[in-house]
Amino acid sequence: MGKEFSLNGRVWIEMNNEKMLGHGRIELLERIHASGSIRQAALQMKMSYKQAWELIKHINNHFESPLVISHRGGKGGGYAVVTENGLNTIKHFHELNNRFAEFLKTETLYWEDKFASLLKNT
Repeated sequence: MGKEFSLNGRVWIEMNNEKMLGHGRIELLERIHASGSIRQAALQMKMSYKQAWELIKHINNHFESPLVISHRGGKGGGYAVVTENGLNTIKHFHELNNRFAEFLKTETLYWEDKFASLLKNT
């Protein structure tokens, strides 16, 4: 065909037309898990602590049990823990994302020939 054709997209989860989980929120959970800190995760992602905290609060409110539990600072400082429910959610999201990527790959093969004659050669 001479041109690189592919379908692309991103997957996220909504509840009642409200975004609940997507790549960015999963990355935030992963960074909290790795660092043990909402503040550190926020810094790594170049977002404010307030924004990260609001996202965590929003996510936690949509699950039966919290995905992140934070402990306020004190003499030794505060910390945050991604719960087992949070780790399972991360795992399931990656599984969903992998299946979505496979779907896109399969659909690319199907649609590539159909669009080949319609697309301009560049």
